[in-house]
Formats: sequence, C-alpha cells, structure tokens
Amino acid sequence: MNELAEPKRTRGRPRKTEDERDDGNRRQALISAAAQLFHRKGYDATSTREIAALVGMQPGSPFYHFGNKQDLLLAVMVEGMKQASQRQEAAYADLPDDLPPREQLSVLIRNQFDVLLGPDSDFIPVMLYEWRSLSAEQRQTITQIKDDYEAAWTPVLQALHASGQLQAPVQLARLMIFGALNWAVQWYQPPASITVKRASNAARNSPPRASLDDLTGAALALFLRDPT
Repeated sequence: MNELAEPKRTRGRPRKTEDERDDGNRRQALISAAAQLFHRKGYDATSTREIAALVGMQPGSPFYHFGNKQDLLLAVMVEGMKQASQRQEAAYADLPDDLPPREQLSVLIRNQFDVLLGPDSDFIPVMLYEWRSLSAEQRQTITQIKDDYEAAWTPVLQALHASGQLQAPVQLARLMIFGALNWAVQWYQPPASITVKRASNAARNSPPRASLDDLTGAALALFLRDPT
C-alpha cells in the first residue's frame, strides 16, 4: 500500500494571514483614533485601552504596532506633519510661476488654517498641545519635520521683505506668523449654521464666527503692509 505523499512545500516566504495583510490599515486606524482622543481628552487622560476600543481592537493590540503610548503619540505627530506637507505641496503645485508673493503667502496661510481647523484636523493640535509629552529625541524628530515644512515659507517671506510689505526680519516674522496662526486652535469658531441671539456678556465678547477665507484675509492684513 502506497503511503500518502507529503504535501509539497511552497518556496519563499509563507503567505501572510488576513490580519498580517491588514497590519498597515490597523496601524493607521490606531493613529487616527489616538489623534482624535488625544485632541479631545488630552494625552495623559487617554488610555491605550480606549484607543483600541475605538477601532474595535483588543486592549493589548496597540502594543503590537507601537512600543508604548509615547511612541503612538510620536506617530500621531509625524502623521500630522506628513499630511500638512502633502496638503501644502498640493496647494502650491498648480500656482503660476509669476504669482505675486502676497498671493503665495495667502495660499500658504489658507492651507495652514485648513490643516489646523478644517476636516481631519486632530493631528496638528495634538502636536501643539502635547509637545512636552515627547522625549528629547522624539522632539528632535518632529522639529526636523516641522522645519522642513516651514522652509517653504522662507523664500516667500524674503520676497515680501524685499518689497517692503514685510517689515520684520524674515526668521522672526516666520516664527511669529506661525505662532499667531497656530493659536487659532484655541479660539476659532466656525460660522454658525443658524442665527441665534446671544444675550450674555460672555457670548457677546466671544471671538466672531468666521470662515477660513475670512481668517486668511485678516492674517494678511495683520502681517503685511499694502504694496507700494
């Protein structure tokens, strides 16, 4: 009686399971969930268990992708800067070469407001709020990415300075412009969908509701002189 032949072994690496093939999506889902919870509750008040639950994973699943919660925080910030850079490059891609520097700065500012306040805007506020929760080495990583992102602004600001529209030194101006724009996450209110009379003094003294285009126009008026 012949023995059953042993099944042939396939050459090369074994096929990945469905879970293994989905590792990239699961990792991205964890980053997005962490950004949302870190933004709403704060880094210290958010547990990895809550992050896992938000994406339907087991409590220990985040540690398959990240060494600890601090590594996950770093991933949120890196993803935020990656998205910001991609949006900035896309916004700049189709601009005509002869577009005046003032209009170029308008595009950059409008994109920055979209990154901070538009759809999918949990990532960068987390970076602004939770910077001190990173290790020194992790902060260095984010600083390098942030500097690369902001470098695109320098030639535009230099051109504006040369024309007299920007009077402050370029490097100081860049730092102060980003400081002012980023602070909008603390006070910005989108346009109201319905009109309601607000009676209290607190409501009357609250920041006006404005569109991102309105903010962009106000920022340009604040930072630049009219062209001569």
